[in-house]
Amino acid sequence: MDVKLYVGNLSYSTTEDDLRTMFAQAGTVASVAIIKDRDTGQSKGFAFVEMSTQAEAQKAINQFNGLTVQERALTVNIARPREERTGGYGSRGSGYGDRRGSGGRRRF
Repeated sequence: MDVKLYVGNLSYSTTEDDLRTMFAQAGTVASVAIIKDRDTGQSKGFAFVEMSTQAEAQKAINQFNGLTVQERALTVNIARPREERTGGYGSRGSGYGDRRGSGGRRRF
């Protein structure tokens, strides 16, 4: 059973290969995914690393949490389940102003 780890406070220049090599010191790495901005492709400074067993995941946490890499102290812990997001615009409205006869202009 793969165990997903959250790895935060990464340098923006860190690559998936860098993380795979580092976390392989703690055990078998099933996958690595650096989270990137969808518009720019720039790293958001965090990633998810899946380790093959709970023991390897705990070893990686003990070994790398707080470790300084590229002048940044890493945060490594068990990833929390993804929160459900509501679709659409939620309670913020459509963002197009009040359309109830005001010609698209908001009344204040």
